[in-house]
Amino acid sequence: MRSLPVRFLLTILLVGLLSCAAYAKTTINKINADPSRYHNKKVTIEGTVTDSYGAWREGAYEIDDGTGRIWVVADRTVPAKGAHIEVKGHIYTGFVVGGHNMGTVLQETGRKAKDRH
Repeated sequence: MRSLPVRFLLTILLVGLLSCAAYAKTTINKINADPSRYHNKKVTIEGTVTDSYGAWREGAYEIDDGTGRIWVVADRTVPAKGAHIEVKGHIYTGFVVGGHNMGTVLQETGRKAKDRH
C-alpha cells in the first residue's frame, strides 16, 4: 500500500513539470532572430510595456524584455505603459520584407503583473 502515495506524488510531479514546459520561457531576441522556429508555439516572455492601444476590452501592446521588442495582441484590456508583466501566448509570424520580419506577434493567452528586479 505504500506505493499508492508514491505513485500519486510522482503523478503530481509529472503533471507539474509538463505544465511548466507547456509555455517555454524565452527572450524576444530569440523569437525575432528565428520567428519560424516559434511559429504557433507556446512561449512565456517577461518585460515592460512600452506602448499600448486598446478599445472595447481588446487591443495590442508592445513589450520590451531588454533583448528586443514584440507586439502582443490581447482579447481583453491591455496593460498600461510602464507595467512590468509576464505574458504567455502563441507566436504567429507574418511577412518578411528585405530580410526583416515585419509581422511577428504574440497572441496572449495569459498575463500577470511582475515585480521589477
